[in-house]
Amino acid sequence: MDFGAQVLAAGGVRFRVWAPGARQAEVLLEPGGAHAMQALADGWHEAVVGQAGVGTRYRYRFDGGTPVPDAASRCNPDDVHGASAVVDPGTYAWRDAAWRGRPWHEAVVYELHVGAFTPAGTFAAAAERLAELAALGITAIELMPLADTPGGRNWGYDGVLLFAPESSYGTPDELRALVDRAHALGLMVLVDVVYNHFGPDGNYLHGYCPQFFNAAHQTPWGAAINYDGEHNAAVRAFFVANALYWVEEFHCDGLRLDAVHQIRDDSTLPIVEEIAQALARGPGRQRQVHLVLENERNQAQRLRPAGAATAQWNDDLHNAAHVLLTGETDGYYADYAQAPAALFGRALAEGYVYQGQVSPHLGVPRGESSGALPPTAFISFLQNHDQVGNRALGERLDRLADARKLEALYACLLLAPHIPMLFMGEEFAASTPFLFFCDFQGELAEAVRQGRRAEFQRFAAFADEAARARIPDPNAAATFAASKLRWAERETSPHRERLALVGRLLALRHAHLVPRLAGAPHGGRSLGTGGFVHVVWPLAGGARWELQANLQDQSLAVPVPAGQPIYSTHAEADLPPWSVRVTLHPA
Repeated sequence: MDFGAQVLAAGGVRFRVWAPGARQAEVLLEPGGAHAMQALADGWHEAVVGQAGVGTRYRYRFDGGTPVPDAASRCNPDDVHGASAVVDPGTYAWRDAAWRGRPWHEAVVYELHVGAFTPAGTFAAAAERLAELAALGITAIELMPLADTPGGRNWGYDGVLLFAPESSYGTPDELRALVDRAHALGLMVLVDVVYNHFGPDGNYLHGYCPQFFNAAHQTPWGAAINYDGEHNAAVRAFFVANALYWVEEFHCDGLRLDAVHQIRDDSTLPIVEEIAQALARGPGRQRQVHLVLENERNQAQRLRPAGAATAQWNDDLHNAAHVLLTGETDGYYADYAQAPAALFGRALAEGYVYQGQVSPHLGVPRGESSGALPPTAFISFLQNHDQVGNRALGERLDRLADARKLEALYACLLLAPHIPMLFMGEEFAASTPFLFFCDFQGELAEAVRQGRRAEFQRFAAFADEAARARIPDPNAAATFAASKLRWAERETSPHRERLALVGRLLALRHAHLVPRLAGAPHGGRSLGTGGFVHVVWPLAGGARWELQANLQDQSLAVPVPAGQPIYSTHAEADLPPWSVRVTLHPA
């Protein structure tokens, strides 16, 4: 890696940093004093320090200014404002030599936040829980962003040291041990990465390397990262290196790129595609590596087989399901207020709901035709960190919707050919909220606190100031503590019943659907009307998969399909309210 500290085989450490505006650069060892760095071409500075080694603490200083941590630090033990530590990634004794990943059609994704997943909130504690997920039928865990953030608690989307795993979770080697354990259990590991902005506290690049940003593009977080302006080559190399870093140095099986619609990049080869190519040409030659996007623009062209990415989070399916379950139509849910069951059926069949038509919420056309894509190009879910945590009180769906309705939609989710995703605790109907939490200080903390409450002023439930005052303070330790899972719930009712249902549905998925998903040619056909969702998908080898769901409060008389019954919520031929049946039609 061109950036950062590299332990040399002959002894010592090579320190390398990019700062094209700096006249003089030094690396400061703690202890060990200052060592001048040689200015190289194109804004690079380098020093080889013989007395440095694994564990050496260091910072950089430019033109006699304030010492700063390394933006490419592999470890910052004392948080983002502290000194960086030299790490040798080659010393960990991996045990997954035989691991080659898993094909994408086998994926059942489980999104988790390391800090809130267990009481301890560490990599080591998370590793101890993985066997239960594997036994349930989960085949991939998706870790919310790991880049070091300020303080001891954060969702992860305020990362400023993109190569340093969050210090409150543990050491880099403890993260490697988590991945090692996952692979031993047959679990893939995906890491959520944020390449559209840096967090507001602890990013020193603005001070010593303004060339990292391009003021010609403005984002909700200020000047955009410089993917397409002057000096962009080193910036792009930084992010490509970061993508490769998680996959190569930590043996992860892929990435989820956060909000690519917020990346400002007019390059001929956009950075997302460059990252995809680097993954495919590098670690992807030896094992399965997957790239997942979050993309509000619904750009089908970016998805395989023709595009660069393996799959995209399907917010359209979630939004239609949420309106169907709760009746809420505030904000972007207004786009799904008319005929949510029919829109849910369209999302199941074709992926996107919005495929070029005007979004009433945005007032502009949104999306591209997606029916020709394979169903595995879409990751579908009923809950995720955003959709739960961005509620004022962080309520999960079990607090908002009838259990009978939810169980019907879980059958639709887990027995559809899309790639299903569960948010941590969802498998046992966790009673704990997932709130928005962070650990900022001073004026920034107050701005986040007030901004959070102001966000909900337009909602009727929070129209008055007293109601908004009840919204938990994101910076309070209690807000984070309330969001931690209570694993003992799995043993009590109604949580154990939900866990049993999810396990049963996933067992059916793995037995009957997954073997026929590889090579599924394209999306399905939505044949239902009103509250009757009826979708038929072509599978590999000429087989067909059929789902009928009565997602309304009246019974329906519909013919029972010929074929092999896979699942039914009721024994009757007719479909009672909120019932589902699934049929396999062999070739």
